[in-house]
Order: sequence, then structure tokens, then C-alpha cells
Amino acid sequence: MYQRIDGEKWRSIWVVGDLHGCYQQLMAELRLRHFNPFEDLLISVGDLIDRGPESLRCLQLLDESWFIAVRGNHEQMALDALAGNEMTLWQLNGGTWLSETPQPQRKEATSQIHGCHRLPWIIEARCRDGIHIIAHADYPAPHYRWHQPVDRQQILWSRQRLTAALEKQTLEGIEGADHFWFGHTPLKQRFDVANLHYIDTGAVFGGALTLVQLQ
Repeated sequence: MYQRIDGEKWRSIWVVGDLHGCYQQLMAELRLRHFNPFEDLLISVGDLIDRGPESLRCLQLLDESWFIAVRGNHEQMALDALAGNEMTLWQLNGGTWLSETPQPQRKEATSQIHGCHRLPWIIEARCRDGIHIIAHADYPAPHYRWHQPVDRQQILWSRQRLTAALEKQTLEGIEGADHFWFGHTPLKQRFDVANLHYIDTGAVFGGALTLVQLQ
């Protein structure tokens, strides 16, 4: 469930919001930031696929040494669909691209989706300025701890903490790490409260693609 990253191995570390197939937009943003694939690392908050034009290209990023990702709910929906469960749910949420992909690309795409079984649910990045936790939707606990059991469904789907913060019902963060980075919920702009950061700014819906430098 957990993966740990040692920041000392990288010059710079970035985190990016939900891609949803927006491969060309990501490449443009990386060029603007002079991203160096030999020295820098990019961490995705998940949802590489569905809705956008280049889901397969985004999945292929997982083969790159400079790119890692946590599992998003869209990757999980795809895995469940290929396992024979909830195909309709995935298709209703943008999963029709796979059946529309011509052979042999469809075979590769299917293999890449199966590879998402290896994606962690939570990444702990130990950077020079502190500990950063990356998960798709939430870290469903008041305190972070390495290898602590937490509810996987909430990691992928929960909006409870964000909704409470947006409605100013609570302004509390999560203890045990310096910063927490999430995607999942499209927002007009990045939202920060306490040590929580929500960076899905709806690139696939015409919004910006948010990248943040952690180191």
C-alpha cells in the first residue's frame, strides 16, 4: 500500500494533479519548468486515464524512470472492469476509450492497465524540507504513520474532508507529516488548508494542469 521515496536521489521533485489523458498538456508544462528526466522526479496523484485524448500515452509514463504515481479511482475502475466487475461504471466515467482503441494498441493498453495493480495507494516522499504524503483523494486518518492500515475505498473516493474544509466546517490538517497532496476533485484553482493541498484543477475539463515543486 505504501511506497517511500528518498529525495536525496533527485535534484527536483514535482507533484502533478489528475492527468486524465492530457499527455500533451503535461509535456508542455514540463518543458516550461525545464524538467530534466535524468535528475528530476514527477509524482502523479493518480487518475492517469479516461476522459482525455491520450490515456495510453499517460499510462506509458509508468515505464519511465522519472515518473511514478499513486493509484486513482479511475485506475481502480479500469482494473475492476477488466476483472469482469463494474464495466458499466468505468464506461460511464470515461472508460470507453479502451474499446475504441485500435489493435495492437488495445492489447498494449490492456497490459498497461493490468500493470496498475503494482501502483501504491500512498507515496511518502522524504524531501529536503520535510515529509510529503501523496494519495489520490484522502488519507483517511487524523494522523499519518508509515504502513498504517487505512480504508482503501476512502483513499480513492472520499471527499468528506475536502467538503468540510470548503464549507469551513473544519480547518484542521493531518498530523504525522509536513504536507499532504491530493487530487480527485476538480477545482477551479488549487486549494490549501492547514497542511492539506488539493491540486486537481480540471485539466481535462479545460482548466489548468497544476504542478507543484516539492524539492
